[in-house]
Amino acid sequence: MPANCKSGTEACVLAGGMATRMGCEKGGLDFHGKTLLEVARETVKSAGFKCRVVERDVVPRCGPLGGIITAMRKTQANRILFLSCAMPFVTAGLLARMDGEQADHVFAESEGRVGFPFVISVGLEGVRETIEAQHAAGNFSIQSLAAALSAARLAVPKEMLFNINTPTDLEAALKRRA
Repeated sequence: MPANCKSGTEACVLAGGMATRMGCEKGGLDFHGKTLLEVARETVKSAGFKCRVVERDVVPRCGPLGGIITAMRKTQANRILFLSCAMPFVTAGLLARMDGEQADHVFAESEGRVGFPFVISVGLEGVRETIEAQHAAGNFSIQSLAAALSAARLAVPKEMLFNINTPTDLEAALKRRA
């Protein structure tokens, strides 16, 4: 484990979305000879984290919140670092840096919006209840989750946070290369 990683952090790659815009499962897409899921797992491993992959949500049809709840319910870790499988330009250095932040919850931010990757201290009192309550209210927004957790924001270049959602996105990412 890298010196700056907090003990007890597990990385969780979310790979269970419906991929309606892509038309197929994103994790299995080829990205320069590796699947997007393999790229994400290698990044997590390079950062020194234990990796869990969520491919099926225990609460389906609520976007990334379903994967967050799935990981939260199954982990023994105090902190979870979440990463989408469709973000091949996120680096191991960024993941380690996020985990090394002093705040309990840290979300990547670009152009005023938060998103993946992010770290949530699920072992803190009230955190699990806050996330479950957001789901119960039908509020599946990552923006709202960050606000409800009073999360810190870490400015990250938007190029690093490129998320492949459509065939056009995949084409652009392949041209860009990692």
